[in-house]
Amino acid sequence: MPLPLLLFTFFSGLVRTVSAQCPNYDDYAKTTHEPFSAGKYQLSYQRPVPACRKFNSSDVEAVIEDMQGTVKDPDLFRLFQNAFPNTLDTTVTWKGYAANDSTEELTFVTTGDIVAMWLRDSANQMRSYKSLLKADDSPDSLASLFRGAINLQSRYIIHNPYCNAFQAPTESGLAPVDNGYADTDKVTPSYNTSFVFECKYELDSISAFLQLSHDYYAQTKDSGFFGKYQWITAIETILDVAEGLLVGTYADDGSVNKSPYTFQRTATSATETLANTGAGNPVKSGTGLVRSAFRPSDDSTIYQLFIPANMQFSSYLGKCANIMKSHDAKLAQRMSKFASNVRHGIETHGKVQHPVLGKIYAYEIDGFGSSNFMDDANVPSLLSAPILDYLDASDETYQNTRKFVLSTWNPYYMHGPVLNGTGGPHVGPGKAWPMSIITSLLTSDDDSEIVAGLQMLVSSTDGLGLIHESVDTFNASTWTREWFSWANGLFGEMLLGLKDRKPHLLEMSFQ
Repeated sequence: MPLPLLLFTFFSGLVRTVSAQCPNYDDYAKTTHEPFSAGKYQLSYQRPVPACRKFNSSDVEAVIEDMQGTVKDPDLFRLFQNAFPNTLDTTVTWKGYAANDSTEELTFVTTGDIVAMWLRDSANQMRSYKSLLKADDSPDSLASLFRGAINLQSRYIIHNPYCNAFQAPTESGLAPVDNGYADTDKVTPSYNTSFVFECKYELDSISAFLQLSHDYYAQTKDSGFFGKYQWITAIETILDVAEGLLVGTYADDGSVNKSPYTFQRTATSATETLANTGAGNPVKSGTGLVRSAFRPSDDSTIYQLFIPANMQFSSYLGKCANIMKSHDAKLAQRMSKFASNVRHGIETHGKVQHPVLGKIYAYEIDGFGSSNFMDDANVPSLLSAPILDYLDASDETYQNTRKFVLSTWNPYYMHGPVLNGTGGPHVGPGKAWPMSIITSLLTSDDDSEIVAGLQMLVSSTDGLGLIHESVDTFNASTWTREWFSWANGLFGEMLLGLKDRKPHLLEMSFQ
């Protein structure tokens, strides 16, 4: 046997042996592990041993070491130490190359406890490392992870642009995972379950791809990459899909337009399916806004003109037009015009008058005059508008909206002795999502608000030292999802941001 092949066979066998000895992180994250943090919360250490980590980055390890000297509270540092590298440690499930092009990098990033790649989750999981991203051709770099995620998302979007979550690529050798919840789904257009894990059309999913693309370009200025593989075709697909979803329910003569997407599921929860035989509630044409059947929580919209996703779409479509200019000037112009029209639609139709707080952004509208006054924890949310690069946090309408979201006027604002934050129908009343608290800190310049938020976060992990999906506002021991990488990464991103803009807060004690 030739020496290179012999070495490859040896190391492949070694990797399989090590993987077989690594614990299932879904189980691992439910229990505590020494050494515990030295603070009163005695938070568990939750990182796998180095041999069991999915991807190792010296840049990330250097940041963790640096933050140990910056974050003075031992419990807060332990939460960062566990949370920031969680995506790399546990969810970079496979990394390799396309079968038909040995130079096309692919990165399969799972959500955590579900072995599937959500476009939205994976884009935001990668965003956690944006501040460390730099141009680098090495396959062991963060830049390579980003390129691989963009390439794989391009493939997914081109084949099934209405779908939100996908199976591992065939190149990985990983078997498709059964999604029992989707067994009764009736979806048009149809899809193959060996390729798609779930097909809920969410505008924020394709917007997340645009966000991921912008994040990579903003840090690397690597324009050439976007012309090499399938990115331009994916952009064309997104534009075609989004333009098709500008059409309302009724034609000018009163006839019913055929919906380009329908979804029906047999379920006990109304948020798991769509009304009107899968077409959703009626939408009026002419607003300039793009319909969305589902929200980033994977819950169905009440009114399909979902404002936060339109904010995200407008923001990053416009920014990606700058990438496109060097590849296809006409397509770049089409993108810019579309982004501008959506922004105009948001500012014209998406602002509503609240009886107490004044002009705010609605969560959803239908174009007929109905609007939904609420916010959900999942990003994109109204609260997250500044971190979507849609507007500045000082914007007057945003500030009014922020007051609404973080008050009991918001029907999904949960509060109690454990923590106060936004939740949503996905897990129901009484459970606040730490993600919403993190988002509030990312969009705040108020020291007292930030300190209070950090205190809630560090004290509500049930000793496990990881950010959960939701936590009961009256009982920190009642929570959902022990392994939710997106929220963990967002926490790390937030703390790194505080190091730059409010380092004095990281010197405080939260005991």
